[in-house]
Amino acid sequence: MRASLLAGTAAAALLAVLALAGPLALPDPDLPDYAAKLLPPSAAHPLGTDQLGRDVLARLASGARVTLGAALAVTALGAAIGVVAGGVAGYARGSVDAAISRVVDVLMAVPSTLVALAVVGSLGPGLTHLVLAMSVAAWAPVARLTRSHVLTAATRPDVVAARMAGVGRGRVVLGHVLPGAFLRVLAVAALGLGETIIGLSGLSFLGLGAQPPTAEWGQMLAESRYDLASSPWLLAGPGVAILVAVSAAGLLSDWLGERL
Repeated sequence: MRASLLAGTAAAALLAVLALAGPLALPDPDLPDYAAKLLPPSAAHPLGTDQLGRDVLARLASGARVTLGAALAVTALGAAIGVVAGGVAGYARGSVDAAISRVVDVLMAVPSTLVALAVVGSLGPGLTHLVLAMSVAAWAPVARLTRSHVLTAATRPDVVAARMAGVGRGRVVLGHVLPGAFLRVLAVAALGLGETIIGLSGLSFLGLGAQPPTAEWGQMLAESRYDLASSPWLLAGPGVAILVAVSAAGLLSDWLGERL
């Protein structure tokens, strides 16, 4: 358990330094230098340069802000919607619970990538549209977990006593029910964060996310495929970054699961 926490925290800290400090210390990630195209790794360019002579490490750091920022936005938005929807379903019950539960069942039965593709197809490509599209599917697991917790907590002595004392429904849910679901929601959100990073990168690889010249890990992978044989360093940077980010999310989720 401690090993998962330490490894996940170390990986997350490394990515945070890359995303926050990297763009401040590295060259302009969008400035082309046609005289320095496809240079191999060196002291001047630790990860080499791309097809337009842009520093790969600088673009990797700039892409960390875009990819991880978008993934965190999807996770936070999905968790917020899921907690509200699940709390309402579990506490209201009846037809409201049935309606929300059917929507959750549909969203969880269909792969999230297909849901995102359908939404992006109607809205058009772009990072903002992609974040909204992935959030549509991200809230369903959190809603199901929150609903289950609310149904279980409804018979707890403190909840029953609060209701008998005349405490309002909203206050009972916010003060007695949802705090107990916090760690569980956090664990599900951390696990979903890794899947979100993969989904964002995959859809950006297809050209549905951030548009050029904005640096994004999935887009960098797409650009690298044309020179993969002669310049493999173009693939290594974003590929390893995605692997580290997904591993960090998984390790932290495992630690939270063990704590529960």
